[in-house]
Amino acid sequence: MDYTPLQETKIHGTAAFPYSVYRGRIPEWIHSFPLHWHDDFELIYCEQGQLQVTLWGQAYTLCAQDLILILPHAVHAIEQYDTKSGEYFNIMFHPSLFRGTRVDPCYDKYVRPFLDGERTMNCFCPAGSSFNQAVTPLVRSLYEHRRESYSTHELAVKSGLFLLLHHMNQHSTEITSDDRTQQLSYSRLKNALYYVQKFYDHDISIQEAAGQCGFSESHFMKLFREFTGMSFNTYLVNYRLELAAKQLAETDYKVIDIAENCGFHNHSYFTRAFRKKYRTTPLLYRKAARG
Repeated sequence: MDYTPLQETKIHGTAAFPYSVYRGRIPEWIHSFPLHWHDDFELIYCEQGQLQVTLWGQAYTLCAQDLILILPHAVHAIEQYDTKSGEYFNIMFHPSLFRGTRVDPCYDKYVRPFLDGERTMNCFCPAGSSFNQAVTPLVRSLYEHRRESYSTHELAVKSGLFLLLHHMNQHSTEITSDDRTQQLSYSRLKNALYYVQKFYDHDISIQEAAGQCGFSESHFMKLFREFTGMSFNTYLVNYRLELAAKQLAETDYKVIDIAENCGFHNHSYFTRAFRKKYRTTPLLYRKAARG
């Protein structure tokens, strides 16, 4: 059965030049990107409207000209804010683009600390903030030349990314011991997400999920809410609903079978939960998804 990947392994761009710029529109083109993480840096810039980005359990509302920078391995999600629509673009670039020779002192000094959790930064940068003002011209240039990235503008892309990295370092701080402890706890919580990914169609108790992370139930529930911005049971239901929406759009399975496949053994509850999340019935959702 299809599932929503948690750790994204897709190569953005090419193996030789791992960089891409994507344009998105929520909810017209896609309703959401559920919680996931990857090895790339990702910069999300809101062009118009509004959208919501959740990063390490903290929800941020992006309005026109706001941006947020996602560091590698950070757990995040993109979704519709309330009933609003939003247009945005995101720039994906792998850390390897900054590496020169095998022994590269600049890479070790300016890139590796972000990867090793030694440095961090205030990732949400609203319009008018110093980081936003510094990098918006770079972001717009990268966006405007996105189609020539692999033909005539490789040097312009790399120079823009190096200047972006410079501003990131200028606005970064050393991570504190408390933040490091929190990061280690959050990393263990990823085991619960993997467990849901594997057994979403089974009944999963909080005790089982907590056991996957080595936490007591009470500590697990507290950390999980901080980590994802929601309770474990809410996350489980949302994960199942995302799968159900995907199957409604891409398969001809009966609605009752999709509900059962995704772990909803009570059909009326599935319909209520689906309507609450997507503001429509499963059948109408399928019809709209297929045009």
